[in-house]
Amino acid sequence: MLMIDLTIAQTNQGLKEGKFSATELTQAYLDRIDQTDDKLHSYITITKDLALEQAKKVDEAGDFSSPLSGIPMNLKDVVCTSGIKTTACSKILENFVPPYNAHVYDRLLDAGAILLGKTNTDEFTHGSSTEHSYFGVTKNPWNTEYVSGGSSGGPAASVAADQCAFSIGTDTGGSIRQPASLCSCVGLKVTYGRVPRYGVMSYGSSFDTIGPFAKTVEDAAIVLKAIAGKSEKDATTPDVPVPNYTDFLKEDLKGVTIGIPKEYYGEGVEQETADVINEGIDVLKKLGAEVIDISLSLTKYAIPTYYLLAKSEASTNLARYDGIKYGHTTDDAKELEEIYMKSRQEGFGDEVKRAIMIGTYALSAGYYDAFYLKAAKVRALMKKEFEDAFAKCDALITPTSPFPAFKIGEKADDPLAMYMADVLTVPINLAGVCAMSIPGGFSKDGLPIGMQIIANQYKEENLFHVGHAFEKATEWHAKKPNL
Repeated sequence: MLMIDLTIAQTNQGLKEGKFSATELTQAYLDRIDQTDDKLHSYITITKDLALEQAKKVDEAGDFSSPLSGIPMNLKDVVCTSGIKTTACSKILENFVPPYNAHVYDRLLDAGAILLGKTNTDEFTHGSSTEHSYFGVTKNPWNTEYVSGGSSGGPAASVAADQCAFSIGTDTGGSIRQPASLCSCVGLKVTYGRVPRYGVMSYGSSFDTIGPFAKTVEDAAIVLKAIAGKSEKDATTPDVPVPNYTDFLKEDLKGVTIGIPKEYYGEGVEQETADVINEGIDVLKKLGAEVIDISLSLTKYAIPTYYLLAKSEASTNLARYDGIKYGHTTDDAKELEEIYMKSRQEGFGDEVKRAIMIGTYALSAGYYDAFYLKAAKVRALMKKEFEDAFAKCDALITPTSPFPAFKIGEKADDPLAMYMADVLTVPINLAGVCAMSIPGGFSKDGLPIGMQIIANQYKEENLFHVGHAFEKATEWHAKKPNL
């Protein structure tokens, strides 16, 4: 087995035993990026010199007590990194270099992790395929004619292709789970507030979460332990204890009750996808889980509710990019208002402009009560519905995406069809609970299908318990794309 094939726990053991050094490991990942990224385009920026410098310091210290010490990773290109370009994959920030680190990056540095680079995303995370990146689409490692998902398509593809040990992405409406499903890796959407957002560019401030992409459930548990917890730099992080998540990695599900929401298997979900997840549910039953039917009747309102609220928040957050303080400034304007207008016209792509228009419309005086306020009320009802569901069960099981990866360009000109890719993930963000996508199987065309596990607020340990048990009973996570 190659170094780059190892899990985080296996890599940590190898480093402790001196089987290889952090420098050798880092160089192996850099070589893998060099060999494969022309096919995939996962990376926007590769920090080769910094990575080798960080690895050398880890080797010199010789301390591998932290499970992430010497472990090479990457960051979605909305996570600020001091002295390293952070572009949000937008022309307006094409050359932006932040003067500070995101708190999540600082926590990873404190744990000894090594930064390989920054990875591709839809512009300002608006999209489900990375086709809206200013720097071009990231291709799916399982078939490069297909999308890798989005918005965190770069992180997902890089983990699936062994271009890193793990990656950090963001999830506002499914942007970690959906690409994890399409690329066949583990993607964790944490409870809102579980990981600090300081220094991470915002899409929807009441929705955004930060979490890991990993090769296994155990790896995701290890990374979350390092990055979770209250931060003085983020007022939305509550003082909730962070457990040792690896303590919950059990291989049987006796005493666990799993709910199956019927609304997640209906119209719009391809039959092949539903069949794969139903086979997975049979595995969970054999592991000892009690399976019950659950109804989440408000699911049908999730897409319009989410897009009204999230785009409204996005239109406000994007107002700061005006061509004055930082980012792209037009050369074709003299008056201040003209600078604002033309800088934004030139700097933003179509999907971001669409978000600004939808959000501004929903927040305008004549429509606020009819659209934004009504959507906020529906969100509150959806939260209550999830609370009621978790009074009956420990976790919910659904498909992550209603369909496997689609061909590049297939939905690019149909925003509504693209939005429907998130129909099974946005309810979780509306409710503020946690969820994880794990490899669940493959389509007849050889494209990955992810299983989504959903748990209540601050119950990530339930995700790890169910996910790890399923992983140990199946081999889907061990399959690798042929690059």
